[in-house]
Amino acid sequence: MPLTVEDLGRATYKHSWARQKEVLAEVIAGATPRLLLVEHEPVFTLGRRRGAEQNVLAAGEVPVIEVERGGDVTFHGPGQLTAYPIVALPPGRQDLHRHLHELEEAAMRTCADFGLRAQRDQRNTGAWITGADGRARKVCSVGIACRRWVTWHGLALNVDVDLSFFRRINPCGLASDDITSLQRELGSAPPMDQVKRALVAHLDELLPG
Repeated sequence: MPLTVEDLGRATYKHSWARQKEVLAEVIAGATPRLLLVEHEPVFTLGRRRGAEQNVLAAGEVPVIEVERGGDVTFHGPGQLTAYPIVALPPGRQDLHRHLHELEEAAMRTCADFGLRAQRDQRNTGAWITGADGRARKVCSVGIACRRWVTWHGLALNVDVDLSFFRRINPCGLASDDITSLQRELGSAPPMDQVKRALVAHLDELLPG
């Protein structure tokens, strides 16, 4: 069964976070899986990793919000496609590492659709692109939470996001220069609508319906 897509457009983190929680309760109660798409207003979010707040260097005017997902601190903002698949993992697929790998795979396939080869990093989650300088940089962050084997939170793919925001943090415990975007790698960003269609198609291929 294809995921039902709900595009929230550009929204504050607190608005989309509240919507995630509403849909999570619905899916736990037996509703069909849902995929929320959003471009957030600028925000830093802190995952459950101990010491994550110490990786916020200079938040300035950008809010910092503690959330339920795993991982460290990251940035969300306009030009970044954030996808929240809220799906029930059936018996035989109740493996959170597998789910994380499927989110990474969807991001890597999306990059490939636009001519970029992305891969995993053995030490860090997400999707990574090796540039002409031979250095691998993260183009997509992944972090999830799970309740009663229903997953929420998800992935954030940097399309044309302002990368300067990442200088205010150690993103996922990394240096800010370890982060890239489709725009940086391609020279110009593909239209967001095209990226959305590609990512949705790959999530449909990989996730349980």
